[in-house]
Amino acid sequence: MVEQIRKRLMEELEQGTEYTDEEVLELIDRIVLEEGRKRRLTIREKEELRKDLFSSVRKLDVLQELMDDPEISEVMVNGYQKIFYEKNGRLQRWERHFSSSERLEDVIQQIVGRANRAVNEGSPIADARLPDGSRVNVVLPPAALDGPILTIRRFPEEPVTMEKLIALGSLTKEAADFLRDLVEARYSILIGGGTSTGKTTFLNALSGYIPADERIITIEDNAELQIQGIDNLVRLEARTANLEGSREISIQNLIISALRMRPDRIIVGEVRGAEASDFLICLNTGHDGSLGTVHANSVRDTVSRLEMMVMMGSSKMPIGVIARQITAGVEILIQLSRDALGKRQVEEIAEITGIRREEPLISTLFSRTADGELIRRGELKKQGKMEKLYERRKRAAELCTDAQKTDLVDRGKTRAAAGRRTEAG
Repeated sequence: MVEQIRKRLMEELEQGTEYTDEEVLELIDRIVLEEGRKRRLTIREKEELRKDLFSSVRKLDVLQELMDDPEISEVMVNGYQKIFYEKNGRLQRWERHFSSSERLEDVIQQIVGRANRAVNEGSPIADARLPDGSRVNVVLPPAALDGPILTIRRFPEEPVTMEKLIALGSLTKEAADFLRDLVEARYSILIGGGTSTGKTTFLNALSGYIPADERIITIEDNAELQIQGIDNLVRLEARTANLEGSREISIQNLIISALRMRPDRIIVGEVRGAEASDFLICLNTGHDGSLGTVHANSVRDTVSRLEMMVMMGSSKMPIGVIARQITAGVEILIQLSRDALGKRQVEEIAEITGIRREEPLISTLFSRTADGELIRRGELKKQGKMEKLYERRKRAAELCTDAQKTDLVDRGKTRAAAGRRTEAG
C-alpha cells in the first residue's frame, strides 16, 4: 500500500517545480486524507503513512527512524533487505528494510547528489557526508555482489570534549593534562587506532587544547572535524573526479596548497596514502604542533604504516631517510582501542625519542595495566618545547597586572562563596 501511495505522490511531485518541505507535507496530507477515506485507515495508520511518505521523498526512507535515535552510532545496509545498526557498542539487526533495491539506490543517489559526488556502475564506490556531518560510504554493483551497500558513521551533535572522555573513562585526568601541555607546547602528534576506535572524535577533543589565536588548516577526505573556538580556521576537503569533468583534488594536493597558506598548524583527518610524504615535509618545515590520524593497530604499527605510505608516494626514498624524517617530524603517538563491550579508550601514549639502525625508537609514556588502568610509565625525554611552554606561562603570570591579580582573587572568592552556599543548600 505504501509503495502504491508513494508512486502517486512521486507522480504529483514530478508535475510541479521545486517544492519546499512545507509544500510536500501539504501534498502528503491531502493524499493521506483521500487514501485514508478509501482504505478506512485509523488515525495512527495515517500518521505512520504521513511520516513514511515524507521520509521516503525528503529524508532517508526507512533509515530515518534509526538516524533519529541519538544513541545509534552506525547504520549498515547490506542490500535492501538487510539493515544493521550499532547502539551502545552492540551490533543489532533491524526488523525493517527497504521495499526494493531501486528504492535503496534512490536514497543513495539522493545522499551523494547533495554532497556533490557521483556513484554509478562505472564508478561504484563513493564517500560522502550527510548535512549533519555523518560519514557515508557507498558501494554499488558490480563491486557489491549482493546489492547496494550503504554505511553511515554518525558523530555526536555536540563535539565530544576531553572532559567528557575523562568522564567516560577513555583516559585519566593526568593523561589529559599531559596531552594538553603537549598540544600547547606544539608537539607534533599522530593518533592511531583500528576501525571505529574513535580517532576522529579524539582528534576533535584534542584540538580543543589549541590556542585560540592560531591559524589552523584542516584537510579531510570528508569534512567531519568539528574544531571549536578557532576564528582563523580554514577547512579543506578532497574531491574525486566525476563524469561531469571535475578533476580529482587529493589530500596530497591540499597539503601542498596548505603549506602556502601560512598555517600555524595543519590537521589531517586521516593520513592513508601517498600524502604521508607531504605530511612529513610539513612537520619538518616549521609547522610544529600539527595533528593527524592513521589506521594502525599499535604505536609501532603506526610508524610502520607511515613508512609504507611514504614509500607509496616516494618509492625512490631510502628507508633510512624515511625513518629519519619520521623521527624528526613526529614526536608523540597516541594509540586508541575498543574493548569487547564497545568502549573506546586511550591504550597508549608514546614518544619517538630517536633512531637506531634505521628504526625509530619508541618510549612508552602512558599505557594500560592488565586491569585496564591507564598509568604513567615514563617521562618525556624531549623536554625542550615543554620547558619553553612553562617559561611562557611564567612570563604571562608575571605580566599580569595588580588589578588583574586582584580581579582573579575576587572571582576566586566569589566562586568559593557560591560553592559554600551550594553546599549549605
